[in-house]
Amino acid sequence: MTFKVLITDHPGATLAVERSVFEPAGIEVVLAESTDPEELATLAGDVDAIATCFAEVTADILDRAPKCRTIARFGVGLDNIDVARATELGMIVTNVPVYCVDEVADHTLMLILALARRLVPFARDTASGGWNRSLEPTPIRLRGKTFGAVGLGSIGSALVPRMQSLGMNVVGLGRRSTLPAGVTAMDSLGDLLAVADVVSLHLPLSASTRHIIGGRELAAMKTTALLINTSRGGLVDSEALTAALRAGRIAGAALDVTEPEPLAGSHPLRSMSNVVLTPHYAFSSDGSMADLSRTAAQHVVEVVHGRLPDDVVNPSVLSSPTLRAAELAS
Repeated sequence: MTFKVLITDHPGATLAVERSVFEPAGIEVVLAESTDPEELATLAGDVDAIATCFAEVTADILDRAPKCRTIARFGVGLDNIDVARATELGMIVTNVPVYCVDEVADHTLMLILALARRLVPFARDTASGGWNRSLEPTPIRLRGKTFGAVGLGSIGSALVPRMQSLGMNVVGLGRRSTLPAGVTAMDSLGDLLAVADVVSLHLPLSASTRHIIGGRELAAMKTTALLINTSRGGLVDSEALTAALRAGRIAGAALDVTEPEPLAGSHPLRSMSNVVLTPHYAFSSDGSMADLSRTAAQHVVEVVHGRLPDDVVNPSVLSSPTLRAAELAS
């Protein structure tokens, strides 16, 4: 093998897909036994690339990887990678932005329907021997209500026809030049929160979006509104959400992602009847996981063999004097 890639953690049950890409390209896999930062930093000392799913790839790890040319993310979000430090060191960072659009859109729709139809309390009651059609509050009719998409990238946009098919009006925050058909643009988050019966978050996590939904925003929502988050847990202030649900300031929430993740076993959000929680698996399906593994691995292959990969998230590095893949200099 000519090159080495450190896999900090990976999305699938095995590395069969990744190995099928790496081995013909002369790339040896170095698999970490844990995501302990010190172990990762030690292993990174002799690799040409790092591929990561959820593990934190910190500045210290990058500083101790003198040969590393690229960091490939098995996923979309980049909050677990110090992209700024990678760029300073001349490393190309990639992600896989469109591998699970249908999966996350479908999962979001499922969560909305589960909340609106009160699936979890009815299912729990029936499974325990009950047969109660009168559990309160009653399910919600979605037709004629307003769906608010906070973020209209690929996933937010994919939800638009799904929600329209339920007879919902759709409002959104996004680039006006690329709004999907039938979406009414909102001027601000506050304007959207005031009119939406369902608020769904579809944003990356950054310094500017962390806790974009906090106590003030929850107070601005309708008391009958539902909050959905299938993006990043840090978009929502968990303690503010807990307080709002307890006080009846909103009607319910469905979360595939939380802060922290996972929530403590005793966290009150786990036991509320108007909350639906799933374990950060909206992205998952048999097809999406194979696509994810294959695409991220191919990004590594391209860089170590001197070719420009798709989905570079720090393009400024290509004109940087520190670029380690010098043959790709623009």
